[in-house]
Amino acid sequence: MARLFTRYQHIKDLREDADLTQSELAKILNCSQVSYSYYEIGRRDIPTDILIRLAEYYNCSVDYLLGLTQNKERNE
Repeated sequence: MARLFTRYQHIKDLREDADLTQSELAKILNCSQVSYSYYEIGRRDIPTDILIRLAEYYNCSVDYLLGLTQNKERNE
């Protein structure tokens, strides 16, 4: 069966790979679980400060989080 991809599929995949719930990650990011779930499904755009925190937490590029690349590596 084909997998349905959400707008921000990589943030969901990274969270699941880290065995975190949406609530746990929302606490790390200092936002509500509802807000975070809206980011994952693309119902709400991810604010810049949250993108930066996610990139730092997962040690990946913002471009990867936004689905602009399949390369997780950060260019420093």
